[in-house]
Amino acid sequence: MKKTTFILAIASLLIFVVASQMHTAQASTLMAAANEEPKAEIKFDTLRIDLGTFSEKQPEQHCTFTFTNVGEAPLIINQAFPSCGCTVPTYTKDPVKPGEKGQIDVTYNGKGKFPGHFTKTITIRSNAKNEIVRLAIEGTMTK
Repeated sequence: MKKTTFILAIASLLIFVVASQMHTAQASTLMAAANEEPKAEIKFDTLRIDLGTFSEKQPEQHCTFTFTNVGEAPLIINQAFPSCGCTVPTYTKDPVKPGEKGQIDVTYNGKGKFPGHFTKTITIRSNAKNEIVRLAIEGTMTK
């Protein structure tokens, strides 16, 4: 009798362990599937633009960064913030569909700044796989 009870207890324990392992495997599969939901992905044509040399008589310079949503979900730009107040980025607030292009326009104003070479950055935050992208502009302002 003790032997039968012991065997039943061991069999019950084995069934419990196997069922628990199956449940864990199913949960892992479900979590992996949830993490594989389509995501946006932002790809810029270039991450750095050289504004060249310009005179302090014309201190305001403009450039445009073009990007493509190479992901599978709509891309939303949440923020574009510059490294200083002399650089102002503007961007579309509308979602960019997969395969479509968008742009970030940047205005640099060197009025009142010292002549010479400069580099400014613009940090882009979005819902893309690569959440944060840093863009740069550079140039040389002469007297």
